[in-house]
Amino acid sequence: MKNAVLALAMATSGSAVAAESFVPVKDQATFLSLIDGKQLRNFLLGVQLNVGQGGQIDGEAWGWGIKGTWAWQDGYFCCQMSWGGDPTPYNCQLVEARGDDRLRFTVDRGDGDSALFRLQ
Repeated sequence: MKNAVLALAMATSGSAVAAESFVPVKDQATFLSLIDGKQLRNFLLGVQLNVGQGGQIDGEAWGWGIKGTWAWQDGYFCCQMSWGGDPTPYNCQLVEARGDDRLRFTVDRGDGDSALFRLQ
C-alpha cells in the first residue's frame, strides 16, 4: 500500500507545478550549493529528506524511515533508497530549481512523474 500511495501522490504533485518556471540543475556543484544545510520537504507527501553532501539520504515519509545513497551522473541525480524497509529501484532523476527554495525531481531522466520539494 505504501508504494501505491506514494506513486499517486507523486503523480498528483507533479501535475500541479507543470506551469511554473523551473530551470534544470546541470551540475553537481550547483545541486550541492542548493541543498547545503537544508532539508527537502514535501508536505503533500509527508516527506522530509536530508540529502548529504557525501552521497547519503535519510529522512521519513508518513512515519516510515527513508535511507539511501545518491550520486550525480551525466547531469542527473541518481539514487537508490528504501522506504520503511522496502527498496525502491535505482533511478536517475532530472533536477530543476525555482529560485533557491524549490526543487523538482522528475524520475526516468525527466520522462516520468515529478515531485516538488521545498528547501528549508
